[in-house]
Order: sequence, then C-alpha cells, then structure tokens
Amino acid sequence: MSLFEPDIILHALQITGLVFVMMVIIDWLDVRTRGRLPSWIADSKMKQYTVAGLLGLTPGCMGSYMNVSLYMHGYLTMGAIVGGMIATTGEAALLMFALFPKTALILHLLLVGLGIFFAYITDFIIRLFKIDDKCECEDIVYHRDETSFKHYLREHLWSHILKKHIWRIFIWTFLAIWFVHLGEHYFDLRGFVSAHPQLVLLLAVLVGLIPDVAPQFIFVFMFSDGLIPFSVLLTSSIIQNGHGLIPLLSYSVKNSLVIKSFNVIFGILVGITFMTLGF
Repeated sequence: MSLFEPDIILHALQITGLVFVMMVIIDWLDVRTRGRLPSWIADSKMKQYTVAGLLGLTPGCMGSYMNVSLYMHGYLTMGAIVGGMIATTGEAALLMFALFPKTALILHLLLVGLGIFFAYITDFIIRLFKIDDKCECEDIVYHRDETSFKHYLREHLWSHILKKHIWRIFIWTFLAIWFVHLGEHYFDLRGFVSAHPQLVLLLAVLVGLIPDVAPQFIFVFMFSDGLIPFSVLLTSSIIQNGHGLIPLLSYSVKNSLVIKSFNVIFGILVGITFMTLGF
C-alpha cells in the first residue's frame, strides 16, 4: 500500500479544512470581542463542562474541533476537554441512531453525564497533583488595529493559524489516517474479535487509542447483532475520540497524552463496573 494514496491525502485535507474553518471562527470571535464573547464559558467550570459535553455530543468531529479550539484559546480547562472527549462518538453516533435509536439515546445521554462527572474529577486530580494543564496559545495577541481586515489576514490568519498550526495539523492527520489504513489492510480486526470474545473489552480499549472513529464501527455492528454487551460499546465510546484530538497533537503532544490517559482510565473503570453489574 502506497504512502501517498489519493484517498488518504483527500481525507486528510478534508479534516484539515474543517479544523481550519473552526480555528478561524474561534480566532475571529476572540479577536473581534477581545475575548469577551467566549469568556462567559470560562467564568464557570460547570458551564465549561456542560458546553464541552454538548459540543462533544454533536455527530461528527466538529464539536470536538470546537472544544479543542476553545481549549487552545484558554476558555476550557483540561477537565472540560476530557469531558468533551468522553461525550464524543463522532460519525459512529449516526450509525448507532440508525441501528438502535433508543439504546443510542440512552448511551449518549449517559456519555454526557459521565463527561461532566469525570471533567470535575479530572480537574480535581490536576489540582491535587499540580499537573500542568495549560495549553493556551501564546501567539494569540491583540493589537490596536485589530479591526483592520488586512491586519487580521496578515497577523492572525497567515502568521498564526496557517504558518504555525495548519501545516502541522495536516501532517498529524495524514500520518494518523495512513496508520489506520495500514492496519486495516493487513489485519482482520472483526475476525479477531469474533475468535477471542474474552478479550473484547481489552480490544475496545486498544482500538479506542486509534485516532479514527471507523474502527469503532465494528463494535457498533457487533452490539447491534447481540455479540457484545453494552459495557463494551460504552467503553469503546468513552475512549474513542475519532479525529477530535488530532488538532491538539499538533500543538501539544504532552497535553494530548494526558487527556487521552484520563479517557482510557475512566473508560476502563466504567467498562469494568458496567460489565460487573451485568450490562
């Protein structure tokens, strides 16, 4: 399989384009209001947790991209971004609502509730252990001629977003998608799950580490066919962030790993609890 498959490049460009649009929207609002408009979110942690959870709930990755942009602008705590990622199921949400709408509704309401709860727990742990959770972009500055469209294009759109962020986002996105395609080309993931049902929960955790929502479709279809319990689907949904975390990888690998670690730990705890309870 070639590294430069046209479909992979096109997919990476599409995702990068969506990220670019969201970054421009957030940056433009931030500049035009000098940070006043989004600040109503930042003045209350419960607002942050709720907004991040609801944005994560939206099908696809746009809500997650918005959360990452808000986090990079300093309007969300790390706990809020963890909660938002817990609530995120990406395009898998559409598939779930098509196959089992009632259960999908229960699942997503549960994910939002768990996201808000674990957002609080995450920020508590961060304060307790004094973990560095800051990720505000230091390149965001305000100038006297901010209202000038030419200034915005030169200083913010070109010098900040395009030169400092977008090219790295494209590279990370391209490599992540290529890795997933490579795995799907050489391994039969569905066959492995069917042959080793006792490892399905562990596999859900491992697949959740892949920065693509497509592998989760396997668990959605298996749950629909009654092959796996609800606890496995829930674990997969908590840990799987789709492409949502990729934009943050381009800016801070450390923070991305910390956020993902919280997702994995919470996903395992919830999965084991629900499986023990017989769900």
